Amino acid sequence: MASTETKDQSTTGRPGDRASAGGDSSNDLAGLEAGLDALESKVVDRQPWLRTLASKALPPVIAIAIVLGLWQLAYHFELKEHYLLPSPIEVGRSLQDKWLEGTLLSYVWTSISRGALGFLASVVIGTVLGLIVARVKVVRAAIGPILSGLQSLPSVAWVPAAIIWFGLSDATIYAVVLLGAVPSIANGLVAGVDQISPLYLRAGRTIGATGLAGVRHVLLPASLPGYIAGLKQGWAFSWRSLMAAELIVNAPELGTGLGQLLEQGREFQDMSWVLSAILLILIVGIGIELLIFAPIERRVLRSRGLLVKS
Repeated sequence: MASTETKDQSTTGRPGDRASAGGDSSNDLAGLEAGLDALESKVVDRQPWLRTLASKALPPVIAIAIVLGLWQLAYHFELKEHYLLPSPIEVGRSLQDKWLEGTLLSYVWTSISRGALGFLASVVIGTVLGLIVARVKVVRAAIGPILSGLQSLPSVAWVPAAIIWFGLSDATIYAVVLLGAVPSIANGLVAGVDQISPLYLRAGRTIGATGLAGVRHVLLPASLPGYIAGLKQGWAFSWRSLMAAELIVNAPELGTGLGQLLEQGREFQDMSWVLSAILLILIVGIGIELLIFAPIERRVLRSRGLLVKS
């Protein structure tokens, strides 16, 4: 009898023991997951804004100072004759002269307005084209390789054809910008759509997000990282295409942009003029990238956990 009671007590105690063991194991698992999350996450201490500004601004300033120093050394030791390689000070004086003439901002604004308008049109066309190529297999098989080929084609190659089609007009400039930017934007969107998990697409169809609603609420939001990369590349191509078109398409009624300013400097054989125009083109391109596209890209990546503040 005693042995039977002992067996009964042992058997009746096992479910409780198993429940307790199960609870302990689940608690241990939760603790392990929390520990792993703590290892992956970084504790960010809020730094003073002066230190943050210095950490971000100081490296580019040092790089610019090094470039200017090497440039001045090349001028000093006459690697090229001074009329072929002016000093940084002479280029700065050329920019100052244009500023005092009151024409510098008009040159910059002419190119920026052309680039912005051409880029916005490219975004509309490239987005529609990219969605069609990404979702329709027959269209992708037909024009997908053509888009990739157009993206690798130098934009300046379109200038002679555009001049024949549209003459020396703004239409020629915008045609070259569109042909340079649209393939990059479309290919970026196609790459972003290809990276979407099929689970998201099935979930969208389940809740009724089909057609334009599916594009708005599922495809575009889920493909944003690739799409933003395509937009950045599209802007770079549109800016390069614009400069190529402005270099060649030169007429008084078109106004003067940075590319036309660069061509005028070449005609006058003024290297300070030429280098100052190149510097302005570089500053505008980098400024648009840093002020517009870089913050948008960081925000999108951070919202998806792909970028951690350090």
